[in-house]
Amino acid sequence: MQRTLTTSLASKIRQRATVQGWVHRRRRLGSISFLVIRDRSGLAQVVLGEHDDHRQLEQLSEETVVSVEGTVTANPKAPGGLELTCPRITPLSEPAATPPAELWRPSLNTTLPVFLDHAPVLWRHRTQQATWRLAAASVRGFRQALDTLGFTEICTPKLVGTSTESGANVFTVDYFGRRAYLAQSPQFYKQIMVGVFERVYETGPVFRAEPHDTVRHLAEYVSLDAELGFITDHRDVLAVLRKALAGMVSEIQAGAHDDAELIGASLPEVPEEIPTIHFRDALALVGADPSEPDLAPDHERHLGQWARRQYGSDFLAVEGYPASKRPFYTHPEPGDPRWTNSFDLLFRGLELVTGGQRLHRYTDYQRALAERGEPTGPYQSYLDTFRHGMPPHGGFALGLERWTARLIDADNIRRTTLFPRDLHRLAP
Repeated sequence: MQRTLTTSLASKIRQRATVQGWVHRRRRLGSISFLVIRDRSGLAQVVLGEHDDHRQLEQLSEETVVSVEGTVTANPKAPGGLELTCPRITPLSEPAATPPAELWRPSLNTTLPVFLDHAPVLWRHRTQQATWRLAAASVRGFRQALDTLGFTEICTPKLVGTSTESGANVFTVDYFGRRAYLAQSPQFYKQIMVGVFERVYETGPVFRAEPHDTVRHLAEYVSLDAELGFITDHRDVLAVLRKALAGMVSEIQAGAHDDAELIGASLPEVPEEIPTIHFRDALALVGADPSEPDLAPDHERHLGQWARRQYGSDFLAVEGYPASKRPFYTHPEPGDPRWTNSFDLLFRGLELVTGGQRLHRYTDYQRALAERGEPTGPYQSYLDTFRHGMPPHGGFALGLERWTARLIDADNIRRTTLFPRDLHRLAP
């Protein structure tokens, strides 16, 4: 008999149907036994009455994979208002070992180390599944929004011959006897592809060998990148970012609404225009030293609170970061090269996105590298692209895990990462 998902049982009422999944919970009440089965769509209750063979349950520990054929019967007290009666239960796996936590409970009350050590099993908990479904819906929304805007999805190498941002925070690997690196970002390649497709995006892993052991940093994370040509300045990039964010929220509402409700996710309203403040004004607002080259986490939180009070917005773009803090390919602010046509987007007081306008002329790149005392040789294959005509362009990169953590108000970014990689963890 063809498998029926638990959420589709209503179409089989008073008929025989087969569900397949994991034993979620077992209960024995006198002569009646209850078995709750979990599949990817939800839960279904199986009832064994006094005339059924209860020996079927003897080795069905929780998390054992089973196939259950039964009659679909209405019962308003059962999950989904339906249950399977007169069942025939067939184990599809060996009896499962006891899980490290009771997955049938409404919440998963484990410490972070226990959760991370047992992630392959504990991600089965419904709230954890819901967390990742928010992330997955966000990626779908990102793709759909940019597809609608004429972008082409690309896939770029993760093994590269030179660093993108700085040689101080890259992972080195042995590449057939030569030194290579794990890509810090797809930056060079997405710029190159602007010369081919005009508008491109990528979703994929990036790697940062930064020795941070904080609740907001990972050594590997998922970056949602976009790059577009024929722009006027970084504000055009910010406008596209705004549409991407709106698409992400819209797809969560459409495709993961129940998951958002289950874990109490607070979805933001994306404003028609994201409020913006210049970096130097942001420093003054938070009372920081005017010579500071970056915003501290406390500054970001303060600015997030200010944006909520001033604009009623969960988002705030800080533009005009100092050139000393931005990569060499960042376009200077016209009239004052101390600043740049770049921005960070804060989401509820946390940096979520970095973006801006890039240089697009070959001679500008030569000058920018010379001013920083860097040779052109390591970047030559990248720089050669600009000798063949590149339009004014810019782009952004959004961290998926930080986005998801902010949606659910997680205390640590590792709770939104399937298998986090940081200073201490390479397994599971």
